[in-house]
Amino acid sequence: MSPDLSASGIAAGVGAGRLSAAEVLETRLARIRELDPRIRAFLKVHEDSARCRARALDERRAAGGRLGRLAGVPIALKDNIHARGWETTCGSKILQGFRAPFDSEVVERLMREDAVLVGKTNLDEFAMGSSTENSAFFPTANPWDLDRVPGGSSGGSAAAVASGMVPAALGSDTGGSVRQPAGFCGVVGVKPTYGLVSRRGLVAFASSLDQIGPLTATVEDAALMLSVAGGHDPKDSTSSPRPLPDYAGSLSGGVRGLRIGLPREYFTGGAHPETEKLVREGVASLERLGASVVEVSLPHTKHAISAYYVIAPCEASSNLARFDGVRYGVRARGGLSLEEDYAVARGSGFGPEVKRRVMLGTYALSAGYYDAYYGRAQKARALIRRDFEDVFGKVDVLATPTSPATAFRFNEKAEPMAMYLADIFTITANLAGIPGISVPCGLTQGLPVGLQFLADSFREDLLFRSAAALERERPFPVFPFAEGAGQGPRHEPA
Repeated sequence: MSPDLSASGIAAGVGAGRLSAAEVLETRLARIRELDPRIRAFLKVHEDSARCRARALDERRAAGGRLGRLAGVPIALKDNIHARGWETTCGSKILQGFRAPFDSEVVERLMREDAVLVGKTNLDEFAMGSSTENSAFFPTANPWDLDRVPGGSSGGSAAAVASGMVPAALGSDTGGSVRQPAGFCGVVGVKPTYGLVSRRGLVAFASSLDQIGPLTATVEDAALMLSVAGGHDPKDSTSSPRPLPDYAGSLSGGVRGLRIGLPREYFTGGAHPETEKLVREGVASLERLGASVVEVSLPHTKHAISAYYVIAPCEASSNLARFDGVRYGVRARGGLSLEEDYAVARGSGFGPEVKRRVMLGTYALSAGYYDAYYGRAQKARALIRRDFEDVFGKVDVLATPTSPATAFRFNEKAEPMAMYLADIFTITANLAGIPGISVPCGLTQGLPVGLQFLADSFREDLLFRSAAALERERPFPVFPFAEGAGQGPRHEPA
């Protein structure tokens, strides 16, 4: 990749005066205008505010001022992250027209380091989905094949980076929603340790699982983005006070002496044979560089899907109760009582997947069922966490497929359980609160395959060390979006 195409290269060039932030931005805006009508990664592009920001950075640099670590880097935000004055819809009709009254903590940090925010990206409604087909507005296409999904729920952010419309974007990961689309789109995606990145200004789906994470074209860029976004936020009670390590310093560490575990539960036929083959080849390349590879076991992984699809809907039921058309959400009238107005607002404002999960959660939390469902799911979660604690006493990182297979076609997984199983390799990290990274490890039938590394809590440095070594050993092609590739998603906007 040309240095001028990466976030790190842009920041270095603009900061040194070799590049103009305004010119960098115009190049990306032109690419958005060219490609996004087919990919539809963006819900809204804020060209005017981005241009004002880029010009101001160039003027400050010309006057001798110093610029921050993200100087002039165009960045996109998933549309469940607040930016003051911008619409935050969460991909839902119920929030159309809602403008954020404040900046999220991550946006404040990006702006302090002189990033240029270009717009909001599409997502599954309220981040509930694995394909971005659940957006209330339109589906997003995978840049590698426009007939396939980009993954979800951060599919818009992943597609925007994969197609070169922006060098970096932010997403959120509740059960794999950064890593899975990163794997589908051939980019790097990081789910940080729970508490490493502030959730203030992220619209909550499942509060004990949600984390904001970066999607980038390179591991170096991911480390840079996390270095800026991470760190203690005293206004977020779940934010960790731990100081951030030097992620950039871990990139060149190599893997000699690193202990890599292969969980047998992730390699027992759950993945497509070609996907598993490429993942194993990636791990073997690290073994040749001096890492040791051993098989390990995470025996309670079999309970992960069941536990997740109780805990996440329960928390969603609680969090989404505020969207009633009175406190938040589009006001709907026509009922004979306040309760009927609530029903009209939610019935017309929420899509099918959100309704499904809210009803599941409400049922599991109801009198007589709490212990049988939510209580037991939390016990299973504790066992899953204990599995990881035991394993990380023996190995430094775990290597797994990011997803069981490559990106699927639109409507291929219309049955809910088939869609839920697409997250089978990613949800355990959210349940345990540990960090994970997806990095491309090859192509099969022209589609990217992601390799996931997992590490113990707050050991993102080991993730970057492993992923950077793999990236050097098995370079992944930057996708040159080809004219006529695919026919585009055969869907009309909802």
